[in-house]
Amino acid sequence: ERNVLPDEMRAVDFVRHLAEVQGLPRGEARNRASDTLWLVGLGEERLRTLGTMSTGQRQRVKLAQAIASDPKLVLLDEPTDGLDPVQRSEMLTLIGQISRDFSINVVLSSHQLEEVERVCDNIVALDAGRLVACGPISDLIGAGDGITLELVDVAEPAGSVDAVEAALQAGGIDVRRHEATLALRGAAFEELCDRSRDAVAAAGARIRRLETRRRTLEDLFEDAAR
Repeated sequence: ERNVLPDEMRAVDFVRHLAEVQGLPRGEARNRASDTLWLVGLGEERLRTLGTMSTGQRQRVKLAQAIASDPKLVLLDEPTDGLDPVQRSEMLTLIGQISRDFSINVVLSSHQLEEVERVCDNIVALDAGRLVACGPISDLIGAGDGITLELVDVAEPAGSVDAVEAALQAGGIDVRRHEATLALRGAAFEELCDRSRDAVAAAGARIRRLETRRRTLEDLFEDAAR
């Protein structure tokens, strides 16, 4: 899992060389190397050596190398690894672009489930080698699945969020909590709203936000682990 790019090579030479390995003539490989580096936002950096580039730039070089020979299929393993949030978003945009604009099929392997939701049309979800879900992502996530209840975490009364959580759980509601936000499942929408209202009133808490909750890939894995 280490970065094994040759530090002493220029980006354009690295991409050109591997395009030649894939069977492109030298002249065409040189042109493709330049074109793909411009595509991934490294046109002005193409003459720099790989060892002087940042992690984000090196990841872009890898993507340029992967598409330079105009493949029908590209395999990307954790393509956003080591990137900051801005770089991660830019990389995902690029991946979507090469799939959409150049008709390149992309197989993406990632532990970042929100990234998979953003760029993939179909998924195969595995947990410790066990199949969790398979199919079009639109069929597996997105539909309303409970509610999200965000409370105002106030000092008075103390423990009001804890009290709401405990009351809902005691009533058989599936509660997943992150700080003052509760993801509620296990009953019809109207019942969840009524139960939430009663629990909030009894605890003296205050509601900041209540909305329909969308099903996520994380839900698939959590359900499979039960």
